[in-house]
This record gives sequence, structure tokens and C-alpha cells, in this order.
Amino acid sequence: MLALHEMIPASGKKKKRVGRGGSRGGTSGRGHKGQKARSGGNVAVGFEGGQMPLYRRLPKRGFTNARFQVETQIVNLSDLDRVFSDGEKISRQELIEKGLIKRLKANQSYRVKVLGNQSLSKKLEIHVDAFSKSARASIENGGGQAVANKEK
Repeated sequence: MLALHEMIPASGKKKKRVGRGGSRGGTSGRGHKGQKARSGGNVAVGFEGGQMPLYRRLPKRGFTNARFQVETQIVNLSDLDRVFSDGEKISRQELIEKGLIKRLKANQSYRVKVLGNQSLSKKLEIHVDAFSKSARASIENGGGQAVANKEK
């Protein structure tokens, strides 16, 4: 059984407890006075003492597509072969339930793409957003169907 005195922090290093007497003296390695010497006194990242911070002084230029980007979640044929049985119909919901893709937040858009890293030994009907050429060929050679959903 684990006892409290045997526990170690996740970082693996023991935090140094300063200011308990010993060689560090009264300032405990914090220097003399000032905001960073006080308890709880820390400065936010990028704070420059009230001066206009660098990230606000620099010009903002260019275009970013971050608001409109669509994440692609990848599923390999080997995973489909391993998880699903012969003759099953597979859609995004079944992939989430089996844990092959992650469920994202409601406002995030994503597409699912099947990649063909090996041949498929089962007859599967797969309804996802995209297929690689090798994945589509492998599914159809196995007698299954590869149906691409229409883009929104």
C-alpha cells in the first residue's frame, strides 16, 4: 500500500522548500523586495511593466484560415478489418462508438477519411467523407461499397 511519505510528484523531482532556515537566508533566493519577491507575486507572460507589450506593438498582417479550417480524422483499413464484422454498414457514428475517431465539440467541423494501408478481407459498406484511391479499390475489390458523403 502506498503511504504519503513514499509518494513522488509527477515531474519526478521534489520541489525545494525554501525559507525554512538554512543556507538560503531570509530572502529564500527571491532577491530583495519587488513584485517577484512577494508571495503570489508573479507577472503575466508578455507583461512589460505597463509599457505597450511587444505583441501589441508589432503590426498584424496577412490572412489566417483558422476559423474556417476543417480537421480530417483518419481511419485505416486495418482498423476497420479488426473492429467490424463482415457485412456491416459503417458511418461516422459507428466509428465514434468503436473509438476509431474522436467525438469533437458541436461547433467543430471535421471530415473522416479512410486510408488503404492494407487489403480489406471483409465485405463492408462504408459511408464517410473521403477515401484514398487505394482504400476505395481495396473496399470494392472485397465486394464492399465505398460511399463518399457530399461536402457541406
